[in-house]
Amino acid sequence: MAHLAQRYEVSQRRACEVTGAARSVVRYRHMRPEDTAIRQRLRELASERRRFGYRRLHQMLKREGTVMNLKKIRRLYSEERLQVRQRKGRKRATGTRAPMTIPQGPNQRWSLDFVSDVLAGSRRFRVLAVVDDYTAECLCLVADTSLSGLRVARELDTVIASRKSPAMIVSDNGTEFTSMAILLWSQERLVEWHYIAPGKPQQNAFIESFNGKLRDEFLNETVFSSLTEARLMLAAWKHDYNSNRPHSRLGWLTPSEFANRNVQDKQRLLGAASQGSAPIAVASTAQKGNHEAETLQITGS
Repeated sequence: MAHLAQRYEVSQRRACEVTGAARSVVRYRHMRPEDTAIRQRLRELASERRRFGYRRLHQMLKREGTVMNLKKIRRLYSEERLQVRQRKGRKRATGTRAPMTIPQGPNQRWSLDFVSDVLAGSRRFRVLAVVDDYTAECLCLVADTSLSGLRVARELDTVIASRKSPAMIVSDNGTEFTSMAILLWSQERLVEWHYIAPGKPQQNAFIESFNGKLRDEFLNETVFSSLTEARLMLAAWKHDYNSNRPHSRLGWLTPSEFANRNVQDKQRLLGAASQGSAPIAVASTAQKGNHEAETLQITGS
């Protein structure tokens, strides 16, 4: 209708008559509510009851006083991607059911993955990489011939000891990350663990990008004679990556510079918020009190 009215300079009524369309259909505007509160409560219930489907969640909402059609609950349930994951094989960690949010600050989301390489003697070893998705900092690079889920949990505790605990950790569905050791660790530390969909590494793009840089700029350029040498050189490369390598996503700042600037900005905002009318009023009141004291002293004398 808009094309006909603009191209031939005719009214909407004339354009509808030519095409046989009803003006009520052309003028219809979507009036469906956003249902923000229902979506939020549905996500909360799905997070608390991991194995509940939309029918059982619908009954729980009805018990709370929310009256809504089952088909609408199913639509909201699907749009929020809360479908129950099918269990396969042994008991594993299932992670969160809510979609990931974009991190807005340091330690809100970390990413984990393994990178493999080979020593000069043809012995293979693996490297556990941990990255802060917001600041792009490399938090640790752990090299060993075997890295179990218990070892991963222990290395995460070491990183947390030197900085704040993350709100969420993202990883693939490897056996080390879905082990009972990781499940117990995430429950004890109150850290959400999100697993990407199988065969979808793009859902963990931050660590995949870091792995590409690590392999292209360091692993493919270096031959390690022993595991000890690999650990020392990985520690040196980690320091260089965080302190000297500019990052395009961070405005060509290094990850350390970006993290420090973020801390300074927060401190500046807190300082500006604390400097309100209260300090000025206290100072003026004190000056007034001193002036009155001096007046009384002169009068008394």
